[in-house]
Amino acid sequence: MLLEKVIPKELNSLKDIFSSLRSRNYRLYFFGQGFSLIGTWMQNIALSWLVYRLTGSVFLLGLIGFTTQIPTFILTPFTGVLTDRYNRHKIMVLAQVFFMLQAFAMAFLVLFNLIDVWHIIVLSLVFGVISAFDAPARQSLVIDLIDKPEDLGNAIALNSALFNGARLIGPAIAGLTIAAVGEGICFLLNALSFLAVIIALMQIKIPHKLAVTSSTPFGKSFREGLNYTFRTQSIRKLILLLAMMSLAAFPFIVLLPAYAKEVLGGGSETLGFLMSALGGGALVGALYMASRRSVKGLDKIISVNTVLLGASIVLTAFSHSIFLSLTSLAISGLTMILALSSINTLLQTTTEESKRGRVMSFYAMALMGTQPIGNLIAGSIASGTGIPVTLILGGTITVGAGIWYFNRSSKTGV
Repeated sequence: MLLEKVIPKELNSLKDIFSSLRSRNYRLYFFGQGFSLIGTWMQNIALSWLVYRLTGSVFLLGLIGFTTQIPTFILTPFTGVLTDRYNRHKIMVLAQVFFMLQAFAMAFLVLFNLIDVWHIIVLSLVFGVISAFDAPARQSLVIDLIDKPEDLGNAIALNSALFNGARLIGPAIAGLTIAAVGEGICFLLNALSFLAVIIALMQIKIPHKLAVTSSTPFGKSFREGLNYTFRTQSIRKLILLLAMMSLAAFPFIVLLPAYAKEVLGGGSETLGFLMSALGGGALVGALYMASRRSVKGLDKIISVNTVLLGASIVLTAFSHSIFLSLTSLAISGLTMILALSSINTLLQTTTEESKRGRVMSFYAMALMGTQPIGNLIAGSIASGTGIPVTLILGGTITVGAGIWYFNRSSKTGV
């Protein structure tokens, strides 16, 4: 009943939910990436728990979130140009190889008790640099993997479903693994999981015409992408909303280790369950988005669910019950993915193919690059005023961002 009020009634048959999997290339990517993402979520949980175990500092949780993602903010506008100029497929393969090496380095340091906070900061920066190349290539590669352009929205939504299905499974496994044998095994399993996506990507065959190298000077190409992104009203509006969400809403995730321990009085298992609840709600939202066959109504989905996301974060701040926290985080996951997937779909369906990599680099910059600034601010506020106050502040700003987007959409009619 709640979903019917929040989103339009445009569901199709069950087979439509998986329509993009009929494309061989996308199917290979989907299943290879699935294994890798479970490992990645295990590492994310292990990393945040490791930092909090070593330091007991919510500020350092925010700092590590900052160092992991700030390279994306700085570099993606430039790596997006490379994505449009060179082979996206090859860029992504190389990125997965370097991700695997970074994970092996983390595993080695933790398993042999050599790890220190400065190691984590350096390796987090390395991860961020790799992500700056991976993100625009990954986002813009999807359209190259499907046989029918009309399956693009479905493929984007299934990507979200895959990501959040892994968010559902990975943290739960990580929480139990950390409790049983420590964080090091999580890093090792993540490193090994990259083999699945590397092998899958190597099996993908993309027509040579899709790998275009531009003769346009780099600086001119960058300016073209910048002007196109921020002078196109519909694209600018989406990018700005995403940046506001990344600054105010998403940093609550980096505070969950401290929230699990200080507010709920739990351990790594509690953190795993909280992250799984977030992922479970997001998975439901992603599957709904995969069933849609039209972009009609996406603006409404974005504005309503941004407001509901902010409200659910505020609700989490007031909770001292594990049941209520799991419920509020499931709502956060659901509303977050409905908004994010809708933003991604609108951007990809309205952007010119020749500028897709550059536009998606600004998408990655707003999504993953702005968030580290929010993480740092949230960590600083939480260390001074406490986690609940930080969540209330972030949630309230997010509600305001959703109202702003609704008003802008109403005025422009887009």
